[in-house]
Amino acid sequence: MSEETIQLELNDAGVAPGLPLPTDPRDQVQDVPYRPVEFRDDDLSAALERCADWLRKAGRWLGEPVDVISIHLDYDERDGFPYYDVKLLCNEEDLAGAPLALREHGDTVPS
Repeated sequence: MSEETIQLELNDAGVAPGLPLPTDPRDQVQDVPYRPVEFRDDDLSAALERCADWLRKAGRWLGEPVDVISIHLDYDERDGFPYYDVKLLCNEEDLAGAPLALREHGDTVPS
């Protein structure tokens, strides 16, 4: 059996250029490990709504649901910072677009 290497195109953040990014400037995709995608807001429901919106957009882009390893909720009591911090710990291969690259290459995506 031969193993081929599939080259992934990644931006400076280490994710696929086509991955939808969180739209609010307080939210971000963080570095490895586990690629936390962070949503920060003083209003928890607003942060969760943006989180859900991003999951839907990222899943449509990926062509399958994003693998979320865990969800972490924290808060920041420092002045001038959003109080709630919702983090999705995501499979870094999904954020890099590996399932897309495999499909484009004609391989099946392992389940």
